[in-house]
Amino acid sequence: MLAVILLSPFVVSLRSADIDDLFYVGDLVFYVFQVTIRRSNMENVFFNNWQSILETFLLGLLAYIALIIIVRISGKRTLSQMREFDFIVTVALGSTLATIFLSKDVTLADGIVGLSVLISLQYLLAYLSTRSTKFSRLISSEPTLVFYKGSFLQTALRKERVTEDEVRAVLRSKGVTSIELVEAVVMEVNGQFTVVEQGSLHDDDSPLCNVRRIG
Repeated sequence: MLAVILLSPFVVSLRSADIDDLFYVGDLVFYVFQVTIRRSNMENVFFNNWQSILETFLLGLLAYIALIIIVRISGKRTLSQMREFDFIVTVALGSTLATIFLSKDVTLADGIVGLSVLISLQYLLAYLSTRSTKFSRLISSEPTLVFYKGSFLQTALRKERVTEDEVRAVLRSKGVTSIELVEAVVMEVNGQFTVVEQGSLHDDDSPLCNVRRIG
């Protein structure tokens, strides 16, 4: 900001000058401003003080222990990523933990409360999903068939924004040597792909019985 103030008379004197010169002066002012800011903060880029490092270490350690305890109490489902809200909670937990680590404005108590709220919401949604099919469909999508009996289902691929090449890549990653050996490929609600070698959409004993076919 000091550089901008010092150079302002020079900029005013150029009002009648060519527009290219004015742009050049603007770039020069911006560059000087950037250098000034960088120099003012350079001393704290690599090291601030030992107290800050100790606080980060202790907060990180305690927050990590608290997260392990909370997850252990809530059960395996918390980190399963079986549905969309499971994935959201997993990402949010990581973001919250990082904030506790590095933000000086967030106390350990605030962070633990935040972690507890996220896991509690996930637990509540999972509980209600297991009690109500309508609620489960309301907050989550359904698995989609993208390949069935040797054919790629184009309507489903377009809806899910997936290409044939991406599905073939999934088959390769599963060690499939020929698509003729595969009965179906399902895009699950969490975005992962499942390769089914045998099954039927109309058989209640088949893993494909609850899979929706589009088109």
